[in-house]
Order: sequence, then C-alpha cells, then structure tokens
Amino acid sequence: MLKTLLTAFLLLGAATALAAEAEESYTDAMAREHAGDQPVAGAAGGTAAEGVVGEAVDYGPGRGYLARPAGAPRAGLIVIHEWWGLNDNIREMSNRLAAAGYLALAVDLYEGEVAAEPGEARALMQGLMEDEERVALHLGAAFGWLEREGGVEQVGSIGWCLGGAMSLRTALMLPEELDAAVIYYGRLVTDPAELAPLRMPILGIFGGQDRGIPVTSVREFETVLQALGKTHEIVIYEDADHAFANPSGTRYQPEAAADAWERTLAFLAEHL
Repeated sequence: MLKTLLTAFLLLGAATALAAEAEESYTDAMAREHAGDQPVAGAAGGTAAEGVVGEAVDYGPGRGYLARPAGAPRAGLIVIHEWWGLNDNIREMSNRLAAAGYLALAVDLYEGEVAAEPGEARALMQGLMEDEERVALHLGAAFGWLEREGGVEQVGSIGWCLGGAMSLRTALMLPEELDAAVIYYGRLVTDPAELAPLRMPILGIFGGQDRGIPVTSVREFETVLQALGKTHEIVIYEDADHAFANPSGTRYQPEAAADAWERTLAFLAEHL
C-alpha cells in the first residue's frame, strides 16, 4: 500500500510544482514572512496535562514525538511541524491534543534537525521541498503507524505553516483514508481536479494579513471546495498575520490563537 501511496504522492507533487512554476516559491514566501522572526526559547512552556505521556517513537523513516492521552484515544492525529522543525512548541501542541483525547504523532520531516533562526529554517525547508519522496515516506508511514501500532480506527492530520501545507498534502495523498484535515496557514492547492477526490472534512485557519498565504488564494480554495460539495470550514482572522498561533514565535496573537484552538477542538470532536 505504501508503494502505491508513494507513487500517487510523487505524481501529485510534480503536478503541484508545475502549477506553481510562475509563482514565488513556497520557501521564499515563508522566508519573507519569517524575516526577523525566531523561536523564543521556553515560550511553548506549559506542563503536559495530567495523565498525558510523551515519548520519542520510531515510526519508520523517522523518529517523531508521540503524546498519549490518559485513557483510550478517540482517534489518531498526524501532527506536522512548522518550517522550524520538530521543536518544543510542536511537542507541546501534541501534548495539548493528547489532553483532548487524541493519540498525537508529531512527524519529523527534517529528520533530527531543528532551526533556531530563519536562515537555517529556509535551508531545511528548501531541502525538504526538493525531496517529494522523503515527504511521502514520512506522512504515509505516520498514517500506517497510527493505524497499526496506535490501534486507532480514525486518523486525521493537523499542521502549521509548512505543516499546514503538508496536512493538505496528506489529505491529497490519502483522499479516502484520512478522516479529517486541519490546515493552519499552509500553502493551498486550488485545482478542482486535485481536490475532487477528497472525502474528509477540512478546517482551514488563516490570517488576513498573511502575505505568504494570500487571502485571495484562501477564498479561491473555499470557493472550489464549496463548488465540489466538500465538507469544510474556512476561518480568516482579518487582523492576524502568518504564524499567529505559535506561542513560541514573535508573531503570536493570543486572542486569535485561542479562538482558533477552540474551533480546532470542536472540529475534531465533531468529525473524529
């Protein structure tokens, strides 16, 4: 099955790359949005909710972070990091998802490397975007791990920034298998032919001041989903910028982030 998924993902990546040929590259757009930004050490903070257990886990092509809820998980979630990599903020977000009852597996697309400043993040993201096979292996393996080792009957995806784009990529790669997808300000696909096979509900959360993920592309995405009859919810916080939901970044906007989190939990509770 993984080989079939890999082939489909590679074809998808090639089509997406051709469609974006004339546009600013995704890596360049993120570098521009994060210019002057940096992860704030210790800002993710927090203590895992009572009963949540976090551990490193080998899910196949990489070693990720797994947050287990206190009781039996209601579903599994593939958690996908921002352009910074699998850092303390993503571990904390995974803990928070586990506290809500989900078995949260944070993948490590950078395979052990984490950026501390924008130049490092740009280089890591650029290398990843040039290796579709690597992306496919990680996302497909994480889905399989949650079903087999995690023992869950449903699996969703959630990601921020680069991870938001990869959450949508996971949905496109697993159009009938994935049960829900949450996209926080990730680059979108708006081709109706590519979106038509999707069967899962989608939640998209964006900032109105985000130049890297323009509102025009978000509205186009929403219009196509509507025309295709897909179950979706698109939320745009008009005064929020890119990465507004990251408490460990310098663009954090607490009120918008808190509202987005409540919407996320409500969406997951309804569909998983």
